[in-house]
Amino acid sequence: MVNFSNSTLYILKKLISQRQFKKFLIISGRKSYFASGAENLMKKILKDKETYLLLKKNKYPEIKELQKIILYVKRINPDLIIAIGGGSVIDYAKMANILDLERNLKKQIINCSYGKIKKVAKILAIPTTAGSGAEVTSNAVIYIDKIKYSVESQLLKPNYFIIVPEFVLKVEKILKASAGFDAISQGIESLFSKKSNKQSVEFALKSLKISLKYFLEYLKNPTITNSYKMCLAANYSGRAISISKTTAPHALSYPFTAHYGISHGHAVSLTLNDFLKFNLENIHHSNCKFNLAKRYKQLFSVSKTSNINDLNFYINKIKSEAGLENDFSKLGINIKKSFPKILSGINDQRLSNNPIKITKIDIKNILLKK
Repeated sequence: MVNFSNSTLYILKKLISQRQFKKFLIISGRKSYFASGAENLMKKILKDKETYLLLKKNKYPEIKELQKIILYVKRINPDLIIAIGGGSVIDYAKMANILDLERNLKKQIINCSYGKIKKVAKILAIPTTAGSGAEVTSNAVIYIDKIKYSVESQLLKPNYFIIVPEFVLKVEKILKASAGFDAISQGIESLFSKKSNKQSVEFALKSLKISLKYFLEYLKNPTITNSYKMCLAANYSGRAISISKTTAPHALSYPFTAHYGISHGHAVSLTLNDFLKFNLENIHHSNCKFNLAKRYKQLFSVSKTSNINDLNFYINKIKSEAGLENDFSKLGINIKKSFPKILSGINDQRLSNNPIKITKIDIKNILLKK
C-alpha cells in the first residue's frame, strides 16, 4: 500500500471538489494505474463521485486506439479528464479531448488541419514517469502506420497538473531509466534547437541541473526526494521543449520505437552523443540565430565537463550505469539492412530544428560509425 502525503491528498481533494466537476473520466495505463498506487488514491479521492475508467493498451500512442478513446470521451462527456500515466497516456488524453471523428482523423493529423477545435473537458495530468513533461506541453505524439506525427495546439495543454512522487517511486528500473534519459535529452536538445529562446534555455538549464544530479541516484536508491526531483526535472524539460521543440536525436528515435519496440527515452539515447559531436564538428555551418559555441559552453558547465570528448564519456557513463544498451547488434538491429526502414520513419519536423542542416547521407554515416 502506497502512503501519500497529506499535501497531495489536500490538493487533489480541493481540485476535484470544485462545483464545476460532476463527472470524471480517468485515462491511465493497464499496468501503471495499479502498480503506481493510483487506483487506491483515486478510489479514496473520488468516492461517491460519478467516475469512469479507461485503460490504454498500446505501448506507444497509435491511431486506432486514439479513435476508440475519442469515441469513449465523446460518449461519456466528462467535466474533468484525469490522465494518470506516462507521456503516451497523457498525450492520448490531450488529443482525445480536442479531436473528433467527423472528418478523416488520419488526414487531420497528417495535414495538420484540425478545423475548429474545442475542448470537451478540462484535463488534470498526473505523470507516473519522470520523463516527457507531457503534463505541461502543448503538443502530443501519435503513430500512424508506424510513422510518428505531432499534433500541436495550445488547447492540448492540460489545465492542471500535479506531481505525485509516490507514483514514480516504484516504477520498474528500466522504465525509469528510459523516461529519465528522455528528460535529460529534452533538456540538452532544447538548448540547441533553432526555435530556442531565452526562456526555453532557462527551463532547459534548470532541468539539466536537477536531472544530471539526481538521475542515477533515483535509479539506484529511489526515495520520495529524488523521485520528486526527477519529476521536477521532467516538468522543466517539458516546458523547455514546449517552446523550442526537440532536434535530431528525437527525430531519429521514432522508427526505433515503432519498428523495434525500443522505449522512447532509450531510443533517443542511441544517437544523442553522435549528434552533439556532429553539430560541434560542423559548427561553422550553423544556421541558427544564437551563438552555438556559447550553448556548448553552457552544456559543458552544467555537466561539469570540459570538451566534447569529456561530455561524450560522461553521457556514455550515464547510459551504461542506467542499463541503456547502446549497441545496435545487441538490440537485435542490423543497421545496414534497416536503413530504408529507419530513414523513412524520421520526423522531418524535428530534424529541421537541428542547428546544423542534416542530410540522409549524414544520418547514414552517423549510424555506420556507431
